[in-house]
This record gives sequence, structure tokens and C-alpha cells, in this order.
Amino acid sequence: MEIHPKTLQIFEILSKGQIISYNSSNSEIRGLYSIIESEENYNHLYEYFKGIGFVLEKGDEYFYFSRQESKVNLERKIEMAYKWIDIIDFFKTYDSAFGDGYRFTPSDILSKVNVDAELESKLEGLKKYTGKENYSEIIDKILAMLVNDTFIELENEITRQYKVLSSFKYLEQLVLTINIHPIEDINPTKNEILK
Repeated sequence: MEIHPKTLQIFEILSKGQIISYNSSNSEIRGLYSIIESEENYNHLYEYFKGIGFVLEKGDEYFYFSRQESKVNLERKIEMAYKWIDIIDFFKTYDSAFGDGYRFTPSDILSKVNVDAELESKLEGLKKYTGKENYSEIIDKILAMLVNDTFIELENEITRQYKVLSSFKYLEQLVLTINIHPIEDINPTKNEILK
């Protein structure tokens, strides 16, 4: 099996828990996406990374690593899922269209927080993830988390305009895959048991 010359670069990004998205403003990241997207390259990279304990996963216009997790790591991931659910809920309350390709500035969000009590309440709930009290600082900290995990990127430093990357779909899929059964489904009635 021939290893692609960009394998190390791909590994360095994905092993940090980051995601390679097709619509990144960074041409280098888009180039890596194109390399992985090729079916032949994907199959070679999948087998190579599998051999060193990583699973190359293919999302909807993004790639990431997954691994088998111990119970302790699984519990940590569940706690992280709660955080991401709260963050997604905040941004979808801000604008239901918030997703792949969406552009915004922190000042846009702050303006809406000042006139929307529900959004303000949800921002208050994000304090626990940031350790910040000031709304502007909370938003900046949340945006830094999203940038660090490659779900958004700063597109224009002067205007502070951000762009939502296709990898944000990963978070949306996380929420959609949570399946909570109504209580009546868990405790069938006597008639349902007899059927």
C-alpha cells in the first residue's frame, strides 16, 4: 500500500480532534479534503490509520478520526455532548439558519441578545462552560472553542466575521442521533403487553 505524501499532515490535524472540511477558507485544508475525498486515497488512508488505532470517518463534506473508547472516556464524551448541545441550542435560537456556510459577527449576536430574552437566558446558561460573566466574553470564549475544534473559522479579522464550516454538521448530527423515548414507550400498558 502506497502512503500519500500528505498523510502526516492529515494525521497531525485529525489526531488533535480537529476536522477537515471541504468549505474551509484555508486552501491547504481544502486541498487535504480533496486528497481524502478520492475513493482510492480514502481507502488507503482508512487502512493505514486503522493500523495505528484510528478510524478515518467520513461525514457530510468533512473527515475526522474516531477510536474505541474506554468507559471513562465515554463518560467524558457524554459530558462534552451536553456542552455541544447547549451551544448548538444557543446558536439555533440566535438564528435557525445557523449552519454550514452561515456568516456572522459577535456584535450581531450581542445585538440580538439585547432584545431577545430567550437568547439572553441561553447565553446565561453557557457561563458554566466559559467561566466568564460578561456576555461579550462568553461569546468570544464559545467562538474560540468552535474555532479550536474547527467548526467555524474567522474569515475576516478586521470585521470579525466568522464562517460556519461543513464540519458543524457533525454537531448537528450528534443532536439528531440522540433518541429519547417517551415514558409511555418505556412502560407499556397491560393491554400492550397482552398483544
